[in-house]
Amino acid sequence: MKTDPRQTLIAAARHFYQQGWMLGTAGNLSAKINDGSFWITASGRNKGQLNSGDFIRIAANGKVVEKPNCEVHPSAETSIHQVIYSLFPQAQACYHVHAIEANLVSRFTDEDTLTLPPLEMLKGLGVREENPKVAISLFANHLDVLRIAGDIRKRFQTVTPSVNVLLIRDHGLTAWASSTEEAFNYVEIADYIFRYMVAAWKISI
Repeated sequence: MKTDPRQTLIAAARHFYQQGWMLGTAGNLSAKINDGSFWITASGRNKGQLNSGDFIRIAANGKVVEKPNCEVHPSAETSIHQVIYSLFPQAQACYHVHAIEANLVSRFTDEDTLTLPPLEMLKGLGVREENPKVAISLFANHLDVLRIAGDIRKRFQTVTPSVNVLLIRDHGLTAWASSTEEAFNYVEIADYIFRYMVAAWKISI
């Protein structure tokens, strides 16, 4: 991972903003650096207009290591990124976006997993088998983000997710990967699959 990934995160945020997935201040992106800490987007920042001063560096234990000034605060969802990095040491980037279709498909089931269609695009999430049976982890949304982070930690400590993407019901998708480039791709591929699912549902009714 680069010593300072902020320019990469800025470019990704701008792209996701243009897709309508990070409108206004929605969503958050982070990436680890060599010492194990990670840069994450600050709270309340427009994701289409980020600059290097719109990030805070967080230690693995969750403490703030570096920020531009005392007026800047970490994303409210920093705890989710921290949990992902602690559970999956190979993860170097974690991206959370608010795509519309991600929220729609999160209502397709009341279970804690959502079965994905066996699309060829699943290869882009690392699933390389014929007629794959893949279910994405689905979590309840809570106003208290620490509660969401706790739910993620509790489940993934005992159950290994089939893909590096999770859904929070009515909230959005989170993807993590071993590089910023791969995390970017995971977000796009997951969104494609969710759009396919919504389109298929519309045809069926």
